[in-house]
Amino acid sequence: MRIPADAIIPPEKLTRYLLVARPWDDKSQFLAQAGFSLDDSTNLANAIRQTAERFDAMEDGQNEYGTFYRVEGELAGPNGRSLLVVLIWLQWNIDGTFHFVTLKPQSKK
Repeated sequence: MRIPADAIIPPEKLTRYLLVARPWDDKSQFLAQAGFSLDDSTNLANAIRQTAERFDAMEDGQNEYGTFYRVEGELAGPNGRSLLVVLIWLQWNIDGTFHFVTLKPQSKK
């Protein structure tokens, strides 16, 4: 299964979380290795969509809000470097829409 092309990626997930340096659970330095920055968050949104289009989504649990899916794959950065990532999505029970939750580095297997 693939995440639908019309899945929702809230801009604030990028501009207030992933691309901002944080004292705990910082992902901005990881993403900066591939050239992602707060100056152009659309690069990250586009790369997330491309990764979700290229790699299968696997069901990864449920809660009262819906079903979680994980996509493991390569996130291509604007500087030409790719990062191995896990993308987490939630399909809402209320309307069936898919929403981006977060991104994290893929752990070594």
